[in-house]
Amino acid sequence: MEVSISSLNREFRIDAEYFKKDILKYETEILEYKFLKDLGEFLIGPFGSTVISNNYVNNTNNYYIRGLDIGNFFLKEPEARIGIQQFNKLKKFHVKYEDIFITVVGTIGKVSIITDKNIQAIFSNKSTILRTNINPYYLTTFFNTKLGYKLLVRGKRGAIQEGLNLTDLKAIKIPLVSNYFQTQIEKIIKKSHQTLEQSKTLYKQSEEILLKELDLLDFEPTKEKIAIKSFSESFGESGRLDSEYYLPMYDEVINKIKSYKGGYETIDISCNLKHTNYKPQDKDYYQYVELSNIGTTGDITGCTYELGEDLPSRARRKIKENDVIISSIEGSLEKVAIVRKEYDNSLCSTGFYVINSQKINSETLLVLFKNKRMQQILKKSCSGTILTGMNKDEFLNIIIPLIDKTIQIQIEEKIKESFRLKEESKRLLELAKRAVEVAIEEGEDVAMGFCS
Repeated sequence: MEVSISSLNREFRIDAEYFKKDILKYETEILEYKFLKDLGEFLIGPFGSTVISNNYVNNTNNYYIRGLDIGNFFLKEPEARIGIQQFNKLKKFHVKYEDIFITVVGTIGKVSIITDKNIQAIFSNKSTILRTNINPYYLTTFFNTKLGYKLLVRGKRGAIQEGLNLTDLKAIKIPLVSNYFQTQIEKIIKKSHQTLEQSKTLYKQSEEILLKELDLLDFEPTKEKIAIKSFSESFGESGRLDSEYYLPMYDEVINKIKSYKGGYETIDISCNLKHTNYKPQDKDYYQYVELSNIGTTGDITGCTYELGEDLPSRARRKIKENDVIISSIEGSLEKVAIVRKEYDNSLCSTGFYVINSQKINSETLLVLFKNKRMQQILKKSCSGTILTGMNKDEFLNIIIPLIDKTIQIQIEEKIKESFRLKEESKRLLELAKRAVEVAIEEGEDVAMGFCS
C-alpha cells in the first residue's frame, strides 16, 4: 500500500499498522460522516494518585470505575467504592446515565455505555468518557464492531503500556445514519441489557435458594481475630502454623455446613476429581480455557484456539460438558464455571480443579463454590508464599453439604435459564453489530433486515 507524504497526519505516522487496507478503504469510501470531536465532549479521568486503593471503603454506594470494569457494551459490576466526602469533592468526574466509556490505558479500546439511571460513580484515568450529541447506543455499537475497534486502536502508542491519545480519538470518522436506524439499534441494545439483567436476577435467586436451604441467607460470621486451640486441635491435626488458618469465622461456616440436615461429605468422597495430565498433540488444534476466560456468573466467556505445540505448559486438563472448574489460586478463587457444550473436549489450565459429581448436579456445585461462604473455606485452604493456592489434599478435604435433590432441581432450572438468557443477550449484541456493519457496507435499507 502506497501513501503519499501529504496524506500523513500531523504526527507523521508511517508504521504499517496505521495504514491497514480495510481502514484506508473505509476512510476513502465513507461519504457521510462527522469527526468524533464534533459529536460530543470528552471528559478525562483524574490523576491516578487522586484515588488509590487505600481510599476504598465498603459501606457506600459511591463506586470507583476502573479500566477493568469496562466491558464490551456494558459496564461490569464495579467492586471499588469510595467515601461520600471524596465522591463529593470529585464532582467534575461524576458519571452520568448514557455516558460512553472508552478505555485508553492498559487494555485499550473497550467501549461501554452506562445503563444505570441512578449511578453514583467516578472513574479512573484508565478511561475517557464521551458525552455524545448523537444516539449513544448507536455510537457504542459502532465502536464494538470490528471496524470501529480497529479505528479506535489505530492510534495506539507506547511499548511497555499501550495508550490511546485523545487527539487520535477525536479524528475518527463516524458514519452518519438516520435517526430512525439509530433508534432501532438502541432498542436492540436495551433489549440485550434487559435480558442480561434477567439472567443475573435468576442467578441471584438460585444463590438465595441455596443459602436459605443451608441457613446461611442472613448469616454473618464473627469478625473475632483470636482463636485459642491446643496443639492437637491445631498443628497436630492440620500441620498449619499460619494464624489466619484458625480464624473463628472459618469454624463458624464449617459448623453451619456440618449441621445441615442432609449431611455433608468431603470433596474426595462426594465428587470425582480429574487430575490426570493430558498431553496435547503438536499438530492438533485445541480450545484452551484459562482464568481470564471465566465470567462473573459461572460461564466461560471465550478461549484461545491454538496448535498443541503453541499451548503453554499449563494447558494440561481435558474438560467435558457439565464439568465444574474451580480456580486453585488465591486471588482468583471466584473463577468457577460450568463447562457448556461448546467447550466440550477443550483444555484448561492446571490452575483449575476439574470436578463432577453423581450426588450434586453441576449447577448446584457452581452456586455452592461461588458463594462467599464457600469462598471463605477455599481461602482458608490456601497456603504457600510466592504463589498462594490450594494443594490437592487441602481441596479434597474440604467438606460440602449434600443438598436435597428437590433444591438441586430448582437451582438447576434457574441456572440453565440464566445461561440461556445470557446467550440471548449476546445474540442481540451480535445482531446490532452486524446491522451497523451492513449499514456502512451496503446501506440502511439492507441493514434494517437485521433490526426486525
